[in-house]
Amino acid sequence: MPIRVLLVDDHAVVREGYRRLLEREPGIDVVGEAADAAEACAGAAALAPDVVVMDIGLPGVSGIEAMRRMLAHRPELRVLMFSMHEDAIFCSRAFEAGALGYLSKSSAPEALVQAVHAVSRGDRYLSPDVAANMALRSSSHAAAGLEALTAREFEVLRLLVRGETLGHIAEKLGLSEKTVANHQSAIREKLRVRNSLQLARLAEQLGLQA
Repeated sequence: MPIRVLLVDDHAVVREGYRRLLEREPGIDVVGEAADAAEACAGAAALAPDVVVMDIGLPGVSGIEAMRRMLAHRPELRVLMFSMHEDAIFCSRAFEAGALGYLSKSSAPEALVQAVHAVSRGDRYLSPDVAANMALRSSSHAAAGLEALTAREFEVLRLLVRGETLGHIAEKLGLSEKTVANHQSAIREKLRVRNSLQLARLAEQLGLQA
């Protein structure tokens, strides 16, 4: 049976490129596409893919949050994160949330095919560039602070540095505005920043704003 793949990326041109690349490979069938978390969750439920190739930087909630929601309904689903982020923190967060593979978009095209085959077998896949960054993970206060964030705090941080208001974040994550404000306070304390400007500068330094 072919490997059934769902592609999730907010750029249609990128999805088309992935589709053409994967469908040239015998044994892989791209059964659907999605541009955001809501479409991805609906596609995972309706199309029964074996593997989801998921970008992290989706509109609204991230690919990591979308993956959590998918796996809550289909724990057997296998997810390959395919992202422009090569930093170790994104990779570690993706694996903590349930991803089986992590591939940077700077990888060679054939690496995507290899990664899809690997995660479809239940094997973990990590692209070499990201593996190197994992090995050289910084021991700075900022990196340590990021590691200390909970999964929910990390998602709130990602939305905060994109300029989302507390109200909008609360709506997207299904939380109260007070809860989001509490998360914001915890984030600032763990990252040792006092205000939104310092948080934005730190986010830029750490590559969290894309």
